[in-house]
Amino acid sequence: MAESNFIDYVKIFCSSGHGGAGSAHLHRAKYVPKGGPDGGDGGRGGHVILRANPQFWTLIHLKYRKIVRAENGAPGGSALRKGKNGEDVYLDVPIGTTVKDAETGEVITEIMEAGQEFILCRGGRGGLGNDNFKSATQQTPRFAQPGEEGVEGWFILELKVLADVGLVGFPNAGKSTLLASVTSAKPKIANYAFTTLEPNLGIVRYYDDQSFVIADIPGIIEGAHEGKGIGLRFLRHIERNSVLLFMVSTEEDDVTAVYNILLNELEMYNPELLVKDRLLAVTKCDLIDDKRKKEIEKRLPEGVPHIFISSVAGIGLDELKDMLWKALNK
Repeated sequence: MAESNFIDYVKIFCSSGHGGAGSAHLHRAKYVPKGGPDGGDGGRGGHVILRANPQFWTLIHLKYRKIVRAENGAPGGSALRKGKNGEDVYLDVPIGTTVKDAETGEVITEIMEAGQEFILCRGGRGGLGNDNFKSATQQTPRFAQPGEEGVEGWFILELKVLADVGLVGFPNAGKSTLLASVTSAKPKIANYAFTTLEPNLGIVRYYDDQSFVIADIPGIIEGAHEGKGIGLRFLRHIERNSVLLFMVSTEEDDVTAVYNILLNELEMYNPELLVKDRLLAVTKCDLIDDKRKKEIEKRLPEGVPHIFISSVAGIGLDELKDMLWKALNK
């Protein structure tokens, strides 16, 4: 698919159907001039229902569907006939979609499992017909209940990609090259900043038919949490990763300083991200000699497992898979 087809944010107006009115009909027949009440109940208004669909990976199908309305319930009829329920509207969304109230920003629900359904706007209940109100003291009620109004509002749908490992690094750190080397994904790779303009997912095959998913998150720069570059748009995708693999190129003057900048951006965006397990991959190690490697290693941050890799030369990739698998399954 074209890069522009990846849509991870939409704002949409949804409205459920109104309930049908109950009937106030009185039974009349040739030989029954003054029959009792036989008004039926009104039908329920249609719901607007979100449904997780594993076949979807983007919200593009909702980008231009700004208004969603469910059908109103039909009114009740004579002879205790119940009105037809309004037809429900299903909105298929990718797994990992978060739903927020557009006005308050409150998170309403998260769609996390295949087949999961959530009623976003509940249809109004149908009104009761006059048959429900007859009693010993009121045998011929000539009134019925109106249908309940539906629910409407603006909602924000945000997609956060689901992956076991998230790749965090500056543009040109080698994230896309690593993804292409250890998975069958084919991300766009070029020697300029912001080559990747959308998250890319790839499945890493491990031993004994085991596997895990890696997400290449578009490059973060200093100030991304304030909206600089394109980092702010994609930082939310990191929230769903179990392990974060920080990637810093040996072309950087100070690997540790770059790592700390990336760490600070995550902390400023969401401090809870620092709770996740972190690994550090020093990339493009084929460009340096052993002396330079030892100099870098002396200054690497303490307490963070690290490895030198080269995706182009295939150096350290198997060891990296072992480290990631261990972090995911400890």
